[in-house]
Amino acid sequence: MKTTLIAAAFATLIAGQAIAAPQTYAVDPTHTFPRFSYDHMGMSKQILRFNKTSGTVVLDQDAKQAKVDITIDMTSIDTGFEMFDGHIQGADFLDTAKYPTATFKSTTVNFEGDKPVSIEGDLTIKDVTKPVTLTVTSFYKGAHPMLKKDAIGANATAVIKRTEFNAGKFAPGVGDEVTLDIALEAVAQ
Repeated sequence: MKTTLIAAAFATLIAGQAIAAPQTYAVDPTHTFPRFSYDHMGMSKQILRFNKTSGTVVLDQDAKQAKVDITIDMTSIDTGFEMFDGHIQGADFLDTAKYPTATFKSTTVNFEGDKPVSIEGDLTIKDVTKPVTLTVTSFYKGAHPMLKKDAIGANATAVIKRTEFNAGKFAPGVGDEVTLDIALEAVAQ
């Protein structure tokens, strides 16, 4: 009898682990937009975004583990004004001719319960890599209402200094502190 109970407990443990396997989600480029804002000479807060983002999120919610790997097409900057897009892509700021992409690769994802609350990782802009912690302000995991596939969604924010990434032209008149605000959706593969 004891052998049967031990075998049943072991089988339950193994079955539970099989269910809790990590799931890979591909970034939905039509619903994932990194935005950033900065102080413009004390007159206003400017908000810009990038229109092309790719990458993956690997999530094992039961084990409270995740991995985030994101690439942003820096040439997809959208200021709302084509001439300004070109200005921001110039050598004084993003220098997209030399550095067309930026990346974020997580090192640690911190959970409270079954939800991620912060993502520590390495942000690379213009071949400069700095540690950044994103605070997760919302998180969703469930069936995508239209695709009928497992999906995740999140919003996250952080503050960086653009001078640390060699993009500091006109600082401090044009704010050095840049607030990142990322909206991400991804679908199970």
